[in-house]
Parts: sequence; C-alpha cells; structure tokens
Amino acid sequence: MSISLSSLILLPIWINMAQIQQGGPDEKEKTTALKDLLSRIDLDELMKKDEPPLDFPDTLEGFEYAFNEKGQLRHIKTGEPFVFNYREDLHRWNQKRYEALGEIITKYVYELLEKDCNLKKISIPVDATESEPKSFIFMSEDALTNPQKLMVLIHGSGVVRAGQWARRLIINEDLDSGTQIPFIKRAVAEGYGVIVLNPNENYIEVEKPKIHVQSSSDSSDEPAEKRERKDKVSKETKKRRDFYEKYRNPQREKEMMQLYIRENGSPEEHAIYVWDHFIAQAAAENVFFVAHSYGGLAFVELMIQREADVKNKVTAVALTDSVHNVWHQEAGKTIREWMRENCCNWVSSSEPLDTSVESMLPDCPRVSAVGVLFFPSSKKFILLWANHQC
Repeated sequence: MSISLSSLILLPIWINMAQIQQGGPDEKEKTTALKDLLSRIDLDELMKKDEPPLDFPDTLEGFEYAFNEKGQLRHIKTGEPFVFNYREDLHRWNQKRYEALGEIITKYVYELLEKDCNLKKISIPVDATESEPKSFIFMSEDALTNPQKLMVLIHGSGVVRAGQWARRLIINEDLDSGTQIPFIKRAVAEGYGVIVLNPNENYIEVEKPKIHVQSSSDSSDEPAEKRERKDKVSKETKKRRDFYEKYRNPQREKEMMQLYIRENGSPEEHAIYVWDHFIAQAAAENVFFVAHSYGGLAFVELMIQREADVKNKVTAVALTDSVHNVWHQEAGKTIREWMRENCCNWVSSSEPLDTSVESMLPDCPRVSAVGVLFFPSSKKFILLWANHQC
C-alpha cells in the first residue's frame, strides 16, 4: 500500500485533532483552529506534488505507439492497445498524457488528409494579415471547379478537429471508425469534390503577458536608507512567496489567453464563413453535407442565415446523431419543410440499418445507424442516398 505525500503531511494534523478532541473545554479553541487550518488546505494542489512532471513526448514514436496496417493504435513493443491509466491513482496526470497524445493524433490526421486523401490545407480568413490569428480547412483540388458534385463534411463539438469524428474512437478503435477519411476516399472515388470544415479551431492560445508592477519607492521622496530597507523586505517577501507557490503547486501551468479568429469564433460562424467564401463560389450543380452532432446544429444555423442560397445550391444533407433543434434555433416553417424533403438523420439505435426512428421534432426523417456511432457500414448508404437525390 502506497502513502502519498499529501497523506504524510496531513497525518500529524489528524492525530493531533483526535488527541485534542479527547481533552476538556479548554481545548475547543485549538480544535476550531485546526479545523480552520484543514479547511484552508487544497487537497487537489497537495496531490499535484505526487505527480511526475507534466512533460510528454511530441511524437507517436516518443509515446512508443504507432498505427498498424489496420489503422489501430498499438504499443510498438507490446502490441497492446492504448492504456489510459498508465499510472495508478494519478488521474490528472493520466488525463494530461491522454490530451498530449490527442494533439499528436490531430497532427497525424492532418498529414493523412494531405498525403493519403490529396487534400489541400487552405488558410482562413482568406484576407488574414501576417500577424492575426488564423485557422484552416481542407479541400480537394477540384472542390471549387467540379461541375457536378461537392461533398462538405462537418464534425461535432469538443476536441476533434478537421478530418476527425471522435478522438476516443481513433485511439481506442481505429482510424476508419474515428476519422472522416473513409467518407473522403469514397466520395472522391465517386466523383465528388470535397471540403472538410474545421469548426472547433476558433482561437489560438498565447501566454498571458506578465504585469510588472513598478515599485512605489522608485518615485518616493523617502531617504535612501529607508527605501533600501523597504526594497530588501519586499525582495524577501517575494522570495518566500515564490518558494511557497513552488511548494504548494509545483505543477503550476502557464496562464494562457485566447485570441479568437476573425469571423470564425464559433462553429456557427465558421460554417457561414466557409459557405460565403468557398461553397457559394463552387461550380458544383449538387452540394451535399455530412454533418455530425453539433455540426448538424451549425448547418441548421447556416440555413437560417442563408436560406435562399442553401436551398438553391444544396441537394441533400446527411445528419449523423445531430443535436440541432428547429424550435430552439427558431427555424421557420419553410426551412422545416425543406429539411423534411432533403435531410436524413442517422441516429444510434439497436434497430436494423435504415429503420425509421420516431422523433418529437417536425424537421427531417430519423433512421437507425445500427447502434454504431460512426457506422462504417452505413457510409456507403449515405453516399448512395446522396447520389439518389441528384
């Protein structure tokens, strides 16, 4: 049985409290004081002193993992799947490790979009200055020039980025389950141009600038000897405070601030921006959307803001476990009628594939995706259905 550093620190206090509580009335004040002391101790911060450093590799090889020929993430030496609880009883550290691996996988998927799917990375805003925050989308070479068909993919909310459906599935299942790559490859094979949106890349993070407070003694008329004494006390106080902070929270992370990307500060804004600057300019006679989860909500918002243009250009929309709500989003009657005719929502269900699933919302048909969240068996049906809508 292991004893954490925080337990060793608190043990004498607990023992002392037990001894005091056995004493008479005169000891009550001490008990109250000790209880007050315990209430001031941040156990979460104390536990951080038991953690290894939050210093993780920046490559898959550094983590000793790689994707095998089946697209499964496996340990290079043992061949085992990814293990979240790498260190027992260190949930925060394990979570940080998982997030660090997730960032590497995001970059890995970007590389696959360019190398395996032959997509181009396009920076946005299109007129961004050198110094302002930027995001990007991915497009096939013929995305804007294909005269027949264009497929637009929108993922859901959370940590996922362009080309992903779910990070958890990429790590725990395989690339086919968790990425958009099978959709993209099949769409390209069937003659579609492709645009992959990146609706969660809304800002960049930079470290907060440190605020330097000028010493009041700099402009004081106090005698030099008195100023020197005050400066010495101030330096000693800062030294003690820094030492205490390091002891209290040795894993203190940098304070960051968010700089939002112009006209792309939310998934909804991003969808409208990409529509205005890319999709609306595309030559394709038929535009199709595949929108998962929050991506469905973003599409409905796009339609509310650009109803006439969307109706004129979009042929069909395949929603997958969409979280849109036509009432909350205040979609008008004409939008709801269009959605009933041109949209289909594949939802997680135990029913056979494409079985009708009842809905309380009067917007579009809902059908079963056989309980598989990203239904690798269903993607061909989505594309066949889209082709049929032409």
